[in-house]
Amino acid sequence: MTETMLHVNGVELGAETFGDPADPAVLLIDGAAASMLWWDAGLCERIAAGGRFVIRYDQRDTGRSTACPPGEPDYSSTDLARDALGVLDAFGVDRAHVVCRSMSGGIGLILGVDHPERVATLTFVSTSTGEGGLPPSTVRHPEPTGDPVADTVAVVRAYAGGSPYFDEAATRDLARRDAARARDIATAANHYAMRFDPPAGGGFGELRVPALVVHGDLDPLLPLPHGAAVRDAVPGARLVVLPGAGHDLPPQLWDLFTAELLRHTGNHPAGRDVRPS
Repeated sequence: MTETMLHVNGVELGAETFGDPADPAVLLIDGAAASMLWWDAGLCERIAAGGRFVIRYDQRDTGRSTACPPGEPDYSSTDLARDALGVLDAFGVDRAHVVCRSMSGGIGLILGVDHPERVATLTFVSTSTGEGGLPPSTVRHPEPTGDPVADTVAVVRAYAGGSPYFDEAATRDLARRDAARARDIATAANHYAMRFDPPAGGGFGELRVPALVVHGDLDPLLPLPHGAAVRDAVPGARLVVLPGAGHDLPPQLWDLFTAELLRHTGNHPAGRDVRPS
């Protein structure tokens, strides 16, 4: 694996790759306030072992990437989508399999609708269409303590939704590494203050890129019907339910996730939803 700094669209973005650049590229885009570390290196290595060139990167205001002053993001979701294209350009990738988690489902949507020539497939993880009538979040957001590591652990615990797979020690270690690596860990919250733009070409129904939807059945932030709504909105999309997962992707389910992602990116299959017992 190789970590580097990319100069893209007038900003710096930290990025890291796994696997052979000659293999089909998989671009991992994480959700709000999450640096690339939250796509665990172990998971990236598993995907790469399946014959994929895996790229993970820090979006603006996370990790080692360019940071705006807290509360003052100077970019929109359209800019973040352009950044994703810039990352692909930097690695010489014409078309990639794009995997977008949570908030970044909106970025994947922009890429798939407005730039379909750059997207081989889409995978939406723990995300939503945002349409009315879906069940609300049941997360009880913990009160901030001012300790970024403790606060991150508390949020991840809440988002796990009572999952038996939540690992406090591993989460604390990751939160520590994330805080130590960041230019300014406080700027990650800027993602919640940025402007969200719809794609110029329409919504989920206009996607013509093969799409996989992955969602935990215990997700308290975006309950499972949100994932089903994405499946229903995207023509030909398929839903894989992660049993025992909240708004996360625990190591105990990496084998399932990797197998489904490799299948999707390899053959773009149509078929039934997958709900393992």
